[in-house]
This record gives sequence, structure tokens and C-alpha cells, in this order.
Amino acid sequence: MITLIKNVRAYQNGTWNEGEILIAGDKIEAMARKIDCTFPGMQVIDAEGMRCIPGYLDQHVHITGGGGEGGFANQVPPLPLSAPVRAGVTTLVGLLGTDGTTRSVESLVARAKAFNELGLTAFCLTGAYEFPSPTVTGSIKKDIVMIRECIGVKIAISDHRSMNMEKRDLVWLASQARQAGILSGKPGITHLHTGSGKAELDMLFDIVETTEIPIFNFRPTHLGGKFEAAMRWTEMGGYADFTCGNTHAETAGIVARALERATEGLVTMSTDGNGSFPIWNEKKEMVGIGAGSIANLHGVVKSLVLDKGLPLETAVAPCTRNVAKALGLYPQKGCVAPGSDADLILLDDTLSIDTVVAHGKTMLRHGALQFRANFEN
Repeated sequence: MITLIKNVRAYQNGTWNEGEILIAGDKIEAMARKIDCTFPGMQVIDAEGMRCIPGYLDQHVHITGGGGEGGFANQVPPLPLSAPVRAGVTTLVGLLGTDGTTRSVESLVARAKAFNELGLTAFCLTGAYEFPSPTVTGSIKKDIVMIRECIGVKIAISDHRSMNMEKRDLVWLASQARQAGILSGKPGITHLHTGSGKAELDMLFDIVETTEIPIFNFRPTHLGGKFEAAMRWTEMGGYADFTCGNTHAETAGIVARALERATEGLVTMSTDGNGSFPIWNEKKEMVGIGAGSIANLHGVVKSLVLDKGLPLETAVAPCTRNVAKALGLYPQKGCVAPGSDADLILLDDTLSIDTVVAHGKTMLRHGALQFRANFEN
């Protein structure tokens, strides 16, 4: 498939330029002020008045559904196949959460494969909140090495729902993931749900300061309520991931502060899409529950621009370039440039998502899906 996007403004080499983008197959073939070419069956998209940004990368999505706190009726349903497309997410990482009992890593891998068959790019993490970690092969290392979609392991710390693992256990787990990453050419990350516990990131600081495991391999998330610890983490060279909550302006305020203070490139955003958002009282009793939405990523980007006054290229960096670099996917992902994957979003003059292209395939046009997802109305 060959596609020519005309009259579009794209950010490249530090500036916004109007021109045309030629897509051949799943790659961006060329970008220029004017591209004169005609091919049989070529698709032409007139993007007059629109801006082109990279497709979003969301590294924390409950693609098989999350939750379960409070009983079986509180399990969040799986992420619909169309949801990432509508949200502009062209690359996603699926994971488990509190429930590693009725949810399985096997079903997680299968769901990631489904998103890949659709035309998106999907990865997953082995493990869950619990320790020892649930796996497919019986080994964290083997899961990462042998399962194409698996790029790391998930665990929880500083949370009353976690297994309250000791330092030596987390060192062992992270070492398994790191060794697997080295053997397989993957990032081999240890992705950490961090709860509201008193220890915050203390165990991570201790491990980084007393062992040889690089800080790069640890990816703590949900850091909005641990802002100073998150800034200390970035000062040491670590990535700090902030969850895009349902109140976009609130998250945008936190992320804007982080972008101002943290080392450039080390702030990332993710959504916890289709994960549960339980509300706990001071006795750790659940008094309410909601769910995250993958659409929150774009909602926060819009708020960063419209409410906080950030340039669009700055606002999208935490969910494009920064995440792509963190996952070892840049410049294949996370930028609009010749040779990169043709994962693109076209934004209209209100910053609403008009068009989504994934691997060169137009998935959304004028806000309407260009494919039919099975079992969705």
C-alpha cells in the first residue's frame, strides 16, 4: 500500500514544516515540501490544516482487563481491539495487575498477538503483582527470551496488595529480566506498580545504590503522588512514568512540573487503560472503584497544550519519543522521519484526532474506523 499525505504540518529537525509524507508499505519513505508521484491504487490524504505527530506509545495497558478488587463483578473487561486506534495509540504494552489468579500470562500473550494481527504493535510483560511471578514457561527469563511479545516483567511494591517482597527478591527478579534482555536483544525491564505505601521508592534507591543492576532496567509507574521521589529518580538517570488519570488537567499539571524539573527525555506517560482505579479508606477498605481509559493519553496531551501552554512537540514527547527510547524502539517508533515506521496521528485545528495510521495502514479517518473489529458493534 502506498499513501501520500498532502498539505500537512509535521515536526522534524526542531521545527514545524508544511509538506507531504510518502508512505510505502509500513515505512515512511520520504518527506518533502512537494512529492510528485503516482502509483496505481495510491491513497491520497489531504491533511490541509492538520498537524502530524507520531502514533502514541502506551506502556501500561490491561489488554485482558484488570481489577477484581471487591469481587468478581468488579473485574474490568478486556480492552476492545478498536480502543487504541480511537485513542491514537499505535504501540502498546499489555500487563497483568492485582489478579494473577483468574487472569493469566497466557491470555495476555494471546491478546497481544490479536492487536498485532490487527496491524498495531503490541508487546507484553510476564508476571503480575504477586511473587513468585506467574509465567508461561515457569521462568521469567525464558518467557522474555522465548516469547516474541514479552519484553520484561511486572511486579508491585509499596502497596498493601503486593506480596511485600524483600530486597533480595526484587534484586533476583530484576536480574532475571536483565539477563533475559541481554540474551534476547530486548529491554528486559522490571516494570513496577508503586502504591501509596510509606516506603515509596526506597527499595529501588537502595538497590540501584548497592547493586550492579542499571537504573535503566527499573521502570516505576504511578509516580504522580510521589513527585519528589520521582524527581530524585530522574536525577539518578531513571525513567519516571506518570499515570494519565481521568482528570486530565490534574495529570497535565503534574507532568508539566516534571518536564520542567526532570532531565530531558526521562519523563513518560501511560494510562493504566482498562485497569481498575479502586478507592481505599484509611483502613485499606475499598469504598469505590473505577477504571482507567486508554483515551486519557491524548486527553492529557491536549490539556498540556491548551491548559498549560506547552508546545505540541513538548506535550507529546512523554508518550512518543521518550517512551520509544525507553523501550529501545527509537527511531523506529516515536518520531516522524523517513525510515521510521508509518505510525502517525493527524490532528485537526482543535487538536482532536482525525486520522490514525499504523504500519502504513489507515485505521481511522475523519474519526471513523476504517476496519471492522470482530465482536464489536
